[in-house]
Amino acid sequence: MSILEIHHLSKTFGSHEVLRDIDFQVNQGDVTTIIGASGSGKSTLLRCINLLEEPTSGRIVFEGKDVDDSDLDEAAYRSKVGMVFQSFNLFNNMSVIENCMIGQIKVLRRDKAAARTKALQYLEHVGMGAYINAKPRQLSGGQKQRVAIARALAMDPAVLLFDEPTSALDPEMVGEVLQVMQQLAESGMTMLVVTHEMRFAEEVSKRVIFMADGRIEEDGTPEEIFRHPKSPKTADFLSRYHG
Repeated sequence: MSILEIHHLSKTFGSHEVLRDIDFQVNQGDVTTIIGASGSGKSTLLRCINLLEEPTSGRIVFEGKDVDDSDLDEAAYRSKVGMVFQSFNLFNNMSVIENCMIGQIKVLRRDKAAARTKALQYLEHVGMGAYINAKPRQLSGGQKQRVAIARALAMDPAVLLFDEPTSALDPEMVGEVLQVMQQLAESGMTMLVVTHEMRFAEEVSKRVIFMADGRIEEDGTPEEIFRHPKSPKTADFLSRYHG
């Protein structure tokens, strides 16, 4: 059952068309990964879905409702379609637990005790329970990203968007974040992941979308995309990652 539908989405900055006629859907419980070279429009697509950028044309439908609806509560929508950024986006003046509580209190109107309980649950889940009183500057990149994932989970999202969540990390920290994401996938979380981690895309995804020049060039199962690509552009891109 599709939870998120993207219909003929385009995005133009000035005369530059960054996204062209993007059309796909995300099914509940699936992990969909988006791969492609830098500049192919992947991050812009996620930012449009999360309403951080306004699409130039096309429609986004979430749980059967058009998100372009004038009475849409954007903050409530973003709590349901959560986003994990490559640069963490934590509040540096707040502790780890406060970072994971503030959205719950302000957007979901949870009381502090309930927000703290929920935050602790997910910080434990991502292996950050021992760091609740730390400030972001005291954490490694991998730890910051795990806190950012816990913060998104504490909002009870229906879908989680990941925008290259490991690209700002040192190589030795990539694994710890991918492990958390793999556990989320196994628990049935619906995820749309922009990534350069090809092994993750191949092993964890239900579906892989390859983007080139602002378009969906190819879309299929990991087996189809990685083992039997139809498009020369897909084959060329993947040839750089093999071995």
